[in-house]
Amino acid sequence: MDRKIKFSTKCIHSGEYIDKETGAVNTPIFQSSTFLLSDEDYKKILDGKARETWIYSRYGNPTRRAVEEKIRELCNGEDAILFSSGMAAISTTLLTFLEAGDEIITTLDLYGGTQSFIKNELPKFGIVVKYVDQTKPEEIKRVATEKTKLLYFETLSNPLLKILDVDEVVKIGEELGVPVVVDNTFLTPYNLTPLDRGVDIEIHSVTKYLNGHSDVVGGVVVGSKNYMDMIWERMIRYGGSMDPVSSFLLERGLKTLSLRMERHNVNALRIATFLSTHEKVRNVIYPTLDNYPYVFSSVKYLTKGGGGMVSFEIKGDDEDGLKFMRNLKIIKEATSLGGVESLVSMPFNTSHASLTKEEREKIGVGPGFIRLSVGIEDVDDLIWDLDQALKNI
Repeated sequence: MDRKIKFSTKCIHSGEYIDKETGAVNTPIFQSSTFLLSDEDYKKILDGKARETWIYSRYGNPTRRAVEEKIRELCNGEDAILFSSGMAAISTTLLTFLEAGDEIITTLDLYGGTQSFIKNELPKFGIVVKYVDQTKPEEIKRVATEKTKLLYFETLSNPLLKILDVDEVVKIGEELGVPVVVDNTFLTPYNLTPLDRGVDIEIHSVTKYLNGHSDVVGGVVVGSKNYMDMIWERMIRYGGSMDPVSSFLLERGLKTLSLRMERHNVNALRIATFLSTHEKVRNVIYPTLDNYPYVFSSVKYLTKGGGGMVSFEIKGDDEDGLKFMRNLKIIKEATSLGGVESLVSMPFNTSHASLTKEEREKIGVGPGFIRLSVGIEDVDDLIWDLDQALKNI
């Protein structure tokens, strides 16, 4: 095809597996653990090219591969690998590049599961963790040494929504000669394509926006063919591969990613604007609000919108926050995010429960802190629900 197709078209048509036998429009579910082998397959195995054929579904599966191709094109990467969870993707990637004696530079303001793995598990492998403020990339240079082997950040942090100055971090990574890995879950490739800006590896919890329907758990890593080959070898050893049915559901969800993200962006901004003037709300964090602390980077990177996440603090403590959530009629009280339905939670007892109270307060998660995943419902209904729940605290 001569034409360079656009994002919405990629969501639907990239990575399509056309079954020659049946002509099925959708990618079939290849629900098989193993595949027939030929002399050609054996040759590829012996040549170290096992990923190029079908041997065993932990190694690769046609259903999964079709979705990997779709995500690869959406992120503008050379290759992609799907995992059984976001944490499987993150842990496998980090352990691919880090070994005893190495250092990783990251930040405290990360998803709690990631933070727990970095804080509690990496040191068991003899890996040293150094923390910086991700809004101050110059701190990376200050703490980096010859043992620094990886920089890891979220493009929009969970739950403080601090945007990463991607260009500056990439520049520092190049100066240090180390890979830059980012979790782009909150923004998705619809709002930001980090690989286009020089990031080496992009990670997503596909459980969230990429699938978008709260019925799949998975993760994906996207980057150069060389890096993906390295990570794939670790993936087959650790065993965190995605199954065919989850892959099928993920592909179905991806087809509407562009439409959903457009609505998430619009709804979230409307709600953030509404909450900013509510008498029961102390503070609102959203990347495209005028008072956003990092507006320079927001304007630079987020030309389509700020994503579907809104964080805010109510005037009160955590008990008041819990009461607010129980007052909601439409918005559901549940962990996770990125689905078509709106979900609300408090990080202190969900996503960041693994952090101490002092660690939460250090990154800015204080009493009454609410994380809202804005869905694609009618925004007027959502605003009504938030208003009545706040008034009845």
